[in-house]
Amino acid sequence: MESAEDEKELTLVDHLVELRDRIMKCVVAVVVLFLALFYWADDIYLYVAGPMIAALPEGSTMIAIDPTSPFFAPFKLTFYVAFMLAAPYILYQLWSFIAPGLYKNEKAVAIPLFISSVVLFYGGVAFARFILFGIVFRFFISVAPDGVAVLPDISSFLSFALTIFFAFGIAFEIPIAVFLCIWAGLAEPESLAEKRPYVIVGCFVVAMLLTPPDPFTQSMLALPMWALFEVGIYAGKLVRRRQEEAEEQEQQAAS
Repeated sequence: MESAEDEKELTLVDHLVELRDRIMKCVVAVVVLFLALFYWADDIYLYVAGPMIAALPEGSTMIAIDPTSPFFAPFKLTFYVAFMLAAPYILYQLWSFIAPGLYKNEKAVAIPLFISSVVLFYGGVAFARFILFGIVFRFFISVAPDGVAVLPDISSFLSFALTIFFAFGIAFEIPIAVFLCIWAGLAEPESLAEKRPYVIVGCFVVAMLLTPPDPFTQSMLALPMWALFEVGIYAGKLVRRRQEEAEEQEQQAAS
């Protein structure tokens, strides 16, 4: 027999208190990682800017137009690195908050989705850093007019890098969004496949809004987005097939 305490439902205030505590834990995790990484802030910046520095003509260097940039640019980048490294813990806190309100079948899907979302986000950032940056920076510098010295500002580069990192990180979440639409019954895989031409146009529109105004960089984002859309449809088809097989087995067992 359940006790009165077990039967007691959490009030709105209880939920808000729990949410506050979990948010504080996330903030502490980011701050701790930031403090741990701050000593290597300059090294982190040089590592991220490595493809740009390698693409510069011999004898050229990056510059700092703002006198405070040499301090604040690595400081800002280190904070974002700490936030991205804390992402799994932040998602764990989010999961712990919402898990009690989920059904068993929803939990079975949510856990792989949380893990996949983290992996895909990191995959998008890695794609930008290790593949896109080297190609894009070499291209930009190679098309500079004669007589123009390419001396990138460290703050401008950081803004560009962070924009690209988050654009690719979010774009790589497309399979999760497509899968959720199919799993929740909001769309059928076949209907999404029929809208492929519109999706391709939409990918290029989104890439145009999130990346610098050059077709090369936009294509480097739009094409992976389209490929990930197809991955989401394929995963949704597999899950839908398993759902149909499970329903058939239940009907056979009932009969």
